[in-house]
Amino acid sequence: MKLSYHWLKEYLHADLTPQEVAEAMTSIGIEVDSIETEEEIPGGLAGVVVARVLTCVDHPDSDHLHITTVDDGSGESVTVVCGAPNVAAGQKVLFARIGTVLPGDFKIKKSKIRGVESFGMICAEDELGIGTSHDGIMVLPEEAVVGTSAKDYLQLKEETVIEYEITANRIDAASHIGVARDLYAYLKSRDIPCELCLPSVEAFREGAGKSMPIEVRDHEGAPRYVGISVKGVQVGPSPEWLQKRLLSIGLRPIDNVVDVSNFVLFETGQPLHTFDAAKVRGGKVIVRRAAEGEVLRTLDGVERKLASCDMVIADAEGPMCIAGVFGGEDSGVSATTTEVFIEGAYFDPVSIRRTAKREQLSTDASFRFERGADPEAALYAAKRAALLIQQVAGGEIVGAVRESYPVPMERKQIELDYGRMERFIGKRIGGETIEKILAALNYRFVEKRPGGALVAAPTYMVDVTRECDVVEEILRIYGYNNIELPESLRMSVTPSKTPEPEAIRNSISNLLAANGFVETMNNSLTKEEYYTLLETFPAERCVHIVNPLSQDLNVMRQTLLLNGLEVVSYNINRQLSSLRFFEYGSVYQRLPQGDGTTLADYEEHQCFSLFLTGTPDKVWRSPSQRSDFFQLKGYVDLLLRRYRIDPGTLLLSAAPADLFSEGLVYTLPGKEPQVLVTLGTLQPKLCRRFSIKQPVFAAEISWPVLFSLIKRDKFSFKELPKFPEVRRDLALLVDESVSYAELERSALKAGKKLIKRVGLFDVYRGDKIPAGKKQYALNFVLQDPERTLTDGEVEAVMGKVLSSLQAQFGATLR
Repeated sequence: MKLSYHWLKEYLHADLTPQEVAEAMTSIGIEVDSIETEEEIPGGLAGVVVARVLTCVDHPDSDHLHITTVDDGSGESVTVVCGAPNVAAGQKVLFARIGTVLPGDFKIKKSKIRGVESFGMICAEDELGIGTSHDGIMVLPEEAVVGTSAKDYLQLKEETVIEYEITANRIDAASHIGVARDLYAYLKSRDIPCELCLPSVEAFREGAGKSMPIEVRDHEGAPRYVGISVKGVQVGPSPEWLQKRLLSIGLRPIDNVVDVSNFVLFETGQPLHTFDAAKVRGGKVIVRRAAEGEVLRTLDGVERKLASCDMVIADAEGPMCIAGVFGGEDSGVSATTTEVFIEGAYFDPVSIRRTAKREQLSTDASFRFERGADPEAALYAAKRAALLIQQVAGGEIVGAVRESYPVPMERKQIELDYGRMERFIGKRIGGETIEKILAALNYRFVEKRPGGALVAAPTYMVDVTRECDVVEEILRIYGYNNIELPESLRMSVTPSKTPEPEAIRNSISNLLAANGFVETMNNSLTKEEYYTLLETFPAERCVHIVNPLSQDLNVMRQTLLLNGLEVVSYNINRQLSSLRFFEYGSVYQRLPQGDGTTLADYEEHQCFSLFLTGTPDKVWRSPSQRSDFFQLKGYVDLLLRRYRIDPGTLLLSAAPADLFSEGLVYTLPGKEPQVLVTLGTLQPKLCRRFSIKQPVFAAEISWPVLFSLIKRDKFSFKELPKFPEVRRDLALLVDESVSYAELERSALKAGKKLIKRVGLFDVYRGDKIPAGKKQYALNFVLQDPERTLTDGEVEAVMGKVLSSLQAQFGATLR
C-alpha cells in the first residue's frame, strides 16, 4: 500500500521527517517497505537558476541568433548564444548552467554555435517542463533574485511516498487517516507535540426535493446502507490538487466524480460507489441477494453469472453492481451524468470474501470490506464525498440522507485489570500510561475503577475483543523495544515421547541429504484436474476448497507424487534434467464411507516422497550412472535398514498401474495390511501430462506406518561375532512366476538361526533356459555365534534349504 507524506500531514500536524514517520510506523506494527521521493519535475531542475541578461547583440553570422552575456549569481558573467526572439538586455530569466540535465534527458554542454562559444542555455517554459509554450524564453518579474535556484523560485514540490504493508487484522491502517490516528497515539504517548485534524462534514446540509429511495432486503448481508443524492453535477477532469493526490499513490485520475470516491477511500478507508441516478430504473436502489444464475456485465466488460449468496445493488429490473466488490458497466458515471447517487455501506465480510474469491476479483473495495470496514464510517464518508463533489463538480444535495441501520453496531466493551495486563506486558508501566495510550487510540472509558477499567474499543478495530487484544494495542504504541529483557526466564519442561517424531523426521531428512537428495516444499493445494484419470487417487475423494484462490488450487493433494512431477517439469524446462529430491508433507482424502459433512469424513496423514530422474553430470573419477528403479529401491531399503526395518520381512506386491509402469508396494503383514512404501517407474503417459519425456522414478513412504515400526523396535546391543562367516552360492532354475522374495523367505525359514543373509546376484534368461523358466543365482551367508561351523554342518543346512526350495517351488539345481 502507498502513503503520501504530504497527504498524511493534512491530518497529522507534527514535525516529523518522512524517515521518522516510517520508523514510527514500523514501531507500531505498520511495516514500511520503502520510502521514495518523487519530484514534481524529474531532477528538480537542478542547475537551473534565476539570471540577468546583461547584454544582447545580434549574431553576425545569423539572422535570428543573439549573443548575450548572463549574470547567474556566481560572480562571473558567461556568454550564451540564444535563438529566442524575445530575449533582451535587462531581462531576468531562468538559466541552465553547463552540466544541467533538463526534462527529456537533455544535457547542457559547452558548445560553439556559428563560431561563438556558448556556456549554457536561457530556457523556455517547455524546455523546463513547466508549460507548453515555445514562443520565446520565460521572462521573470524584476523582483526575482539572481542566483535563486529554479526549484525554489518556482516552488517545485517533492512528493514522498511511503510503501507499507499491513497484516490482515489491521485494515484500520489501510488509509491516510488510519495511519494518522496510530501515529498520533504514538506521538501523544511520548509527549511529542502533535495534532490530529480530521476533515469536518459539518457543512453538509440536506437539500430540497426527494432523494433516491433505498430498500434493503437482506440486513445480514448489508447491516448498514447509506445513500445521498446530488443533482446538477458537471462531470469533467478533476482539479490539479485532486489529480496529484491520486497520482502520488499510483492511481490514474478518471473524472472528478469517480476521483472523489477514490480519494475518500484512501483518505478514510471507507469504500464508496457512485451511481448515475438517471440509470437507476424504477427510481429505487434495492440491496438484495442475487438470484441464482442472474447475469451482470461488470466494469471490465465481463458478463458474470451470479450465485444466490452474492450481495448485489439492484434497481427494479436487475443488478447494477456486485455489492462491495465491483461496479456494473451500465450504471456507472459517464460524461453525460448530471445526477449521482453516493453509496456508503457496511457489508458482511464473509459474504464479500466468498463472492470476491468465487469471481476471482480483488479490488480496493473488496480488500477492505472482506477484512471488516468501520460501520461508523459509512455515513461520514458519504457526506465527505458529497461535499467534495459539490466542490469539484458543482451540484446540490437532493432531499434527505437515506439510511438503513436497523441494529446499530455498538463498540465492544472490555474489562481491564491493569495488574494482569502488566504481567502480560512483562513490565510495570502504570495505570496512567495505560489510560493515556488508550485515550489516544480513541478508546472510550465506560467506567474507571481502582486498578482497572471498563473500556469500549473503537468500531474500526475489528480484532480487539479481549483484554489480551488491548494489551497488544498498548504494547505496539508503548514500544516493544521499551520492554527490558528479564534477568531470568521461567519455563516448564515437558518430557517428550521416545522416540521423538521430529527428531526421527530430521534424521531421515539428513540421511537423504547426505545421499545427494535436495529437500523441496510444495503447496498442499493443487488442481482437481490431476486426479480425473487416476484410479488410486480418484477425483471424488479429493478434499475441495470452498473458496479457492484459483481453479489451479481448488483441492487438497491426495499424494506427493503429482507435486513432485511439477518440480521435475519446472526444472527440466530450465535445463536441469538430472534431479534427486525428496519432500515431507501432508496428504488429504475424503473417506469412501463419508459424505463430507463432518471432520470424521476426512483423513490426513504425512508422507515422504523420493524422486530420481536423469543422468548426473560426468566426473573424472567415476562414470555417470543413469537413474533407474534399482537405484531408487536401494535408497528406500537403505532408509528402512537405517531404522532396523528388514525389507525381507515385508510383503511385496505390484504397484498400481495407473501411477507406475513397473514397481513394488511394501506392505506390513497382518490381519489389516498397511502400505508402507509404494515405489517404481512412473507411468510415461502420466509424465507426459507434465511435459516430461524422460523416465522418472519415485517412491512414497507413509510416515505413520514407518514411525509405528520405528517405535515398535526395541534397541538392544550384542557382542560382535567372534567366529567366521561361511558363504555358499546356488544357481537355481525356477518358474517365471516365482519371485526372489519367496525364495528368500523359504531359505531363511529352512536355515533357521544359521543362515544370516540371503542375496540375489544374478538373474538369467535366454540360451539353454527352457521357456517359462529363469535362473536365479543366490548367495547365502551362514554363521554360528558360538563356534566355527564345520563343512558337514554347512552342507547339511544347504541341503535342507535346497530340499525346501525344490519342494515348494520346483526349483532345480544347475
